[in-house]
Amino acid sequence: MEGTVIVADDDRTIRTVLSQALTRAGCRVRSTGTISTLWRWIEEGEGDCVVSDVMMPDGDALDLLPAIKRKRPDLPIIIMSAQNTVMTAIRATEMGAYEYLPKPFDLREVLAQVNKALARAQPQLKQKPDEEKREDNLPLIGRSPAMQEVYRIMARLMTTDLGVMISGESGTGKELVARALHNFGQRKSGPFVAINMASVPSDLIESELFGLENMGGEPVPGRFEQANEGTLFLDEIGDMPVAAQTRLLRVLQDGEFSRVGGRGMVSADVRILAATHQDLRALVNEGKFREDLFYRLNIVPVRLPPLRERLDDIPDLARAFLRNAEMDGLPRKSISQDALDILRKQDWPGNVRELENLMRRLAVLCPDDIISANIVTQELKARPTSVVSPGGDQNQKLGQAIESHLKRYFDLHGENLPPAGLYDRILKEVELPLIALSLAATRGNQVKTADLLGINRNTLRKKIQDLDIHVTRGKKMM
Repeated sequence: MEGTVIVADDDRTIRTVLSQALTRAGCRVRSTGTISTLWRWIEEGEGDCVVSDVMMPDGDALDLLPAIKRKRPDLPIIIMSAQNTVMTAIRATEMGAYEYLPKPFDLREVLAQVNKALARAQPQLKQKPDEEKREDNLPLIGRSPAMQEVYRIMARLMTTDLGVMISGESGTGKELVARALHNFGQRKSGPFVAINMASVPSDLIESELFGLENMGGEPVPGRFEQANEGTLFLDEIGDMPVAAQTRLLRVLQDGEFSRVGGRGMVSADVRILAATHQDLRALVNEGKFREDLFYRLNIVPVRLPPLRERLDDIPDLARAFLRNAEMDGLPRKSISQDALDILRKQDWPGNVRELENLMRRLAVLCPDDIISANIVTQELKARPTSVVSPGGDQNQKLGQAIESHLKRYFDLHGENLPPAGLYDRILKEVELPLIALSLAATRGNQVKTADLLGINRNTLRKKIQDLDIHVTRGKKMM
């Protein structure tokens, strides 16, 4: 790693840690705690890369980015911030930051990004910031590590037109992500059109998507035409019938389609965002979802974590939902810290949507201005308990579970046989959780994982690549 790195942060400890690590990596380092000094050095031509905090004693580093990009458009700026919101990530990207890293940061990640920036500094696309964007009206709420990864992926997608597959359990906010990608993306001036595949009868989906053309009558535009020059959000894509999947694939390949009953071709100038709570890979293995369509839609996967993986976000979410309830005409309420502590101990099978419904219910039912722990406890006890434990039969052996699964699988096809290649598909379904959980148990250490599984390390690497398993080092993933 060669080059001069400017480190700008008002925290002396952070400057020291970063400077020492970068120096050991072979970089020359200049550090400062002020925006004014940072700007002076950049004007003088100093630095091959900048690592800067957002909030400095004499200003906001993001406000300086446009001037830096005008003065030195090829200088990569890595932004760090403790204000870990989606708007911070989006704003950093819009201002031309090379990369955005939340605080507290992973030192190895900082060094890796600096190394990339020095090796191949790329001119960043400049966009005029929207001065009306406010962080008190965020499209997504949460500062937990689980959401930070979502924000980083979203920020990188704002200047692209790539297709995105948003996965997550029901109630995690998949449509909110889709709307944010549209509202802050290149097609924000166009329409955002959403269709839920699970809510449309299977025999009407094609006419809903592609429109209808009757003899002698005016053509009825479908969702593709309605979303022209904008974004089409296909929610619950796993429920799309196979016949409609074939037509959708053809549209994605050719960029045009014909209305149902029509012969003329219509151009399809839309960005496709899709979402599902199902395991599409399993549906592909079962022959219920086209593999070629899956790869067309899954260009950039975004996984939304369930609420139980981001419990630290519950206070911010709860307060935001109470504010929204007040704006909708419900009584103004606040919530005590003891009540928030109780909420953070729940499993939340209904995810963020369940928490939102609870907050609105409490806003109506709580007689006091402050929602107490006692009121929350009473309301939680009264909520439905129909959720089935994900553990299933704890005494069931693995072979019995696989046999039950296969029996249901064959039953689904009735008198017909499943698609060919069943042996490889079943092995893949078993291998995926086996390797993923083993990696989680070893904290991503592939040497230990290979030893645990009793296979060669090169074999493990190939399987990780073939199965598209994300490996995170040093973090317990179970």
